[in-house]
Amino acid sequence: MNDRSPLQSLADGNWFKLICGASFQDVALIRNLTLAYSLAGADCIDVAADKAVITAALEGMVVAGRQPWLMVSVNDGEDPHFRKAHFNARLCPPHCPRPCEKICPALAIDEKGVIEDRCYGCGRCIPICPLNLIEAEPRRASIQEILPWIETGALKAVEIHTQIGHEEDFLRLWKILAPSAENLGLLAISCQDGPGLMGYLKFLLETIQFLPCPLIWQTDGRPMSGDIGKGTTHPAIKMAQKVLSRDLPGFVQLAGGTNAHTVRKLKEMGLLKRENERGIAGVAYGSYARSLLMPILQQLPPDDPFLENHPQHLRASVKLASELVHQIKNLDI
Repeated sequence: MNDRSPLQSLADGNWFKLICGASFQDVALIRNLTLAYSLAGADCIDVAADKAVITAALEGMVVAGRQPWLMVSVNDGEDPHFRKAHFNARLCPPHCPRPCEKICPALAIDEKGVIEDRCYGCGRCIPICPLNLIEAEPRRASIQEILPWIETGALKAVEIHTQIGHEEDFLRLWKILAPSAENLGLLAISCQDGPGLMGYLKFLLETIQFLPCPLIWQTDGRPMSGDIGKGTTHPAIKMAQKVLSRDLPGFVQLAGGTNAHTVRKLKEMGLLKRENERGIAGVAYGSYARSLLMPILQQLPPDDPFLENHPQHLRASVKLASELVHQIKNLDI
């Protein structure tokens, strides 16, 4: 796959991105997800700005013999994607029904508490704890840590997660990243909806003017919710429509609540780029794409967790991943 292929996917309106999670650090699972979705035809794999995670994703691509663009996510301030749940399991009552463990989509809670590497910050466990023991610990990705990876070309893209009202925070982060932007194939900016959204996006556009690479606006409708149900795709589409209406330079890509119903809905509404030049250029899938393969990946033995060593599981994983990827690639819905 040559370096122009992902950009061509954006231009053609069939870009597919796998979101492994900005705070997700289960390296074995990330390696296997990267392998399966690379073989399935993903254009981009988005991972945490963590050396071990980046290395695992690159290994998965090498095994696949196919290299989508590797993207890392960074944040300019407090953001729900950059946090970990935390609680003291010793404070849990002996007969607690453990609703936190049952609701966790990442299987990141056991009798000892939160398994830190698995938690990706969805926050579903926090309101459901009977004793309100669970808290969210905010994290910030180190932009300096990823700069060498950008300079070597291992990282093709960076995604900045920002929030309305983060003007000063964004300026500080961009001052660090801007000198390396010439080595990027792509910059993505992810923002959630809210009052003042379009004014804030205009500020961001003015801040990154003269950007030497293509730009994606990631409309993060309902963060980390795609595995919950059909309706979660609507906030992502609604926000995308708002951004599209302003005809901002750059590509628009959905995230936050995307699932198996997203592409079908976009097609019904005539919002795909292939039908409308100023339409949606692509879709990113996070919790839904991961949960799709989890029943298979959980069957891998702990002493040999590499998916390529288990041909039957590999075939099954790639089949499921391909069915999702091909929705946007072939409109086979």
